[in-house]
Formats: sequence, C-alpha cells, structure tokens
Amino acid sequence: MKNLLRPQMAVRWLPWSAVAFERARAEGKVMLLSLDAAWSRACRDMDAQCYADHAIAEEINNRFVPIRVDADRRPDIVERYDLGGLPTTAFLSGDGEILGGGTFVPPGRMMSALSRLHQAGVGGSTSNFRFPTAKESRSCEQSELGIDSVEALAKMVFDSFDHQHAGFGGAPKFPLVAPVRLALELSRESASSEMAGYVARTLDAMGWKALYDEEGGGFFRCALGADWQEAQREKLLVTNAVLLDLYLEAGVTTGNERWLGRAADVLEYVQAKLASAPGEGWRASEESDGARLADANAAMVSAALHASRVFGDESIGQLALQSLETVLLATYRPGQGVAHCVGGVRGLLTDHVAMITAQLDAWDMTGNVVYRMMAEELAHFAVRTMWDEQESGFFDRASIDEDGAFGLLAARLKPFVLNCEAAEAFDRLSRSTEEEGLSRYAVGALDAVHPRALQHGPLAAQYVRARRALSR
Repeated sequence: MKNLLRPQMAVRWLPWSAVAFERARAEGKVMLLSLDAAWSRACRDMDAQCYADHAIAEEINNRFVPIRVDADRRPDIVERYDLGGLPTTAFLSGDGEILGGGTFVPPGRMMSALSRLHQAGVGGSTSNFRFPTAKESRSCEQSELGIDSVEALAKMVFDSFDHQHAGFGGAPKFPLVAPVRLALELSRESASSEMAGYVARTLDAMGWKALYDEEGGGFFRCALGADWQEAQREKLLVTNAVLLDLYLEAGVTTGNERWLGRAADVLEYVQAKLASAPGEGWRASEESDGARLADANAAMVSAALHASRVFGDESIGQLALQSLETVLLATYRPGQGVAHCVGGVRGLLTDHVAMITAQLDAWDMTGNVVYRMMAEELAHFAVRTMWDEQESGFFDRASIDEDGAFGLLAARLKPFVLNCEAAEAFDRLSRSTEEEGLSRYAVGALDAVHPRALQHGPLAAQYVRARRALSR
C-alpha cells in the first residue's frame, strides 16, 4: 500500500533480492541501499528532497543499482546495515560489503557522492563519505567484561542515571525500560529509597514531559533533549506496548494511581489509533501500511493481558487473546516458526522470543494448555535453527534462509538484549513445563553475551534482570 504522505519518486527501487545482487555484479555497479520507515519524518524529507529530484534519480537509475528496504519489515537487514539511524543511505559492493554511507543526505551532497562513487568504481576511495561497516562496528563486542559480579554490573547501570533530568543516558533520551524495571525490583525487595527514586523520577519525567503526547495520546519514540523535551514526534506500537506494561507494573507495585492512569491513557491510544480492528492485532505505527509485526504485536498482547488483570476488565484480555491468535495464524507455519509479518521474512529471534513470552502470558491468564504447547513449539524451533552448539547463544536469524543470505546477512549475529530476553523466556518456559533441558539454553544465552555486557551501558540491566531471574 502506497504511503500517501510520500512524494512520487523517480528512483526505480528494487527489493532486497538475488536479482538485485546479480545485476550489480553483472553490470559492475555499486548498489545504493536505502533503509526507510513509513513513520520516520527524516525518511519522508529525504524522499522529497533527494529521491524526488529527477536529476538525482536519473543518476541513481543509470549508474547504480538502487535497493529499498522497509526497516520495520526487515530488522535483520537494519541490524547489519544501519549507519546511525533512519534513513540510512549505504553504498554497497556487489557482494554487499559497505563502501560508505550515512544517514540523511542533502541533495547537493548526494549528487557529489554519486559522482565520486561512480568515478572511483567499486574499489575506489569513499573516505569522505564513510561510516564504520557493520563488521567494524561490532568488532569491539569481543572484549571481556571486566566485571564478574551481577551486583557490580548493576552499579554500573545505575551510575548512568541522569540525576538532573531523570532517566538513563544522555541525549537523545530514549525510554529505556530495563533499568527502570531493575530499580523497581530492587526497591521492592529492599525498600531502597534510592531505587524507588530512580523509578519515580523516571516515570514522572517520561510520562509528563514532552515524550508523552498530551494532545494525541501515546508516547513518542524518543526525546532529542536530555531533559525529555523536543520529542521526536514518531509513535511506535512497540514503544507504547513496553511502556504500558512498565507503568502497569510500577503502579501496582507502589499503589501509584497516577501511573496507572497514564497506563490507561496509553491503552486507549493504542486501541484507538493502532488497532487494525477489534481482535485483529495492531499496526506498527500510525503511518504504517497495516502490516502486523509479530514481535510488536506479541509485546502488545502481553501488555494488554496485564492491563486486563490490573483494571479487572475481561474484554481487554479477550481482545488481546483474539489478536494473539489472529497474528499467529497469519504468520505461523508448522515446523517453520513465525514470519515477521504476513509474507515477510521467517525465522527471526525477535519474533520467537516475544511470541514465546506472549503465549506463556496467555497460558497464565487462561490455563489453556494450547498456549503453553505453542510456546514449546516455538522454543524448539528457535533451538533447532538459531542456537549455536559450539559457543552457545542464539543467533538473530534462523539458518533456513528462504530469501537468501546476501551480503552481510551471511554473518549471523548474537544480539545482546535479545539473548537476555531469550534467557528469561526459556527459563520461564522450563519452569512451566518441567522440561529441564530448556534451562540450559537460558543459561547458555547469558553466558554467550556476558563478555559484552559492559558495552551496553544501561541496557546491561536486561542481563542483570535475567541473571537474577535464573537464580531464583
């Protein structure tokens, strides 16, 4: 479905495919890879300023092989080719290696880069228009942790707390859920006023400053200012799902009615603006083409089931269960796991971890063993196709390669946060089924990413939470 907010572009985009790679090699041309998202204002601006310019489009069409990828539909490609955000503009060799690139490129700079790259050829210098490649940017991930105890790692997480503005890290400020959840857990266990302060200040800052849209409802993706002002006015389903769940948990734990009220506001926004139809799942954003992403929908199912319990409203839970079944029926194939969306790439770790969690949440709520059985089926698929038997840990995508592992997709990555989330999901499933063999994958997933925990700053809270969960 065409996004009506976009200008008509003259660039003849090809999809990510064997045809595009074969053409680039056969014609000896550089590929221009555009990572794009319907919800991104910067992407729309680049379309209007660059790709709708007929001189630029003619240069691209005649001398390059242009490829466009929807970032929502292909997170595995984004993970490897993202050069600092959306839009990403990457120039690739015929083998898919990154020659150079950046994010938003103004028309004048784009025409200059196109001319220089064409004259230099695939082997030429692009040093003036270059970012680290995916392999280069991940080379540091092999360094050792240097911190042995979970307690010391937790201290490192909380050292990143912004005492002036609240939240974790600096500008741009993202609503990071894991460190807040960790602080909430610790405050509950030890009655720590310090931890409770981290939670309260962060939830109040996120929920009552520019990050929340008081006029239209829902949370924006991030704030450009460290003080939670200048919101990046883009709203995603996944952001609102995880924040809904966080405000529910914090509100119930502390008895804070204000936080529960904000949770109710978020739920109302999601149902009003993102629901495809009652019980049929949710769109990724207000601007999306209607595709229901498996991981984001699973996260919203989990949050909605939580809301149903907290607010005592069975209708919320019923709609969540219907949505779970609708999305699963549309994306699941027996023995082949779930697709990221209808007709989309199959076998991504993000979808399977989120779906396992949602199925277990549905089982907890209903007692219907079918949900638990589906969680087991998806877990076994993930082990069969994504588990590293040599070094432990889960790869981010399955080895089935229905669409071909072109370019950097040939390198299978082990994402830090996803392995931590997988560890929690597998530990929970192991306890639910008494299938002890599953617990080794939970432990192994954490062992695999342990050396990289320090590099992830406040997101290392996800590792700490998973380790604590496994030790209970």
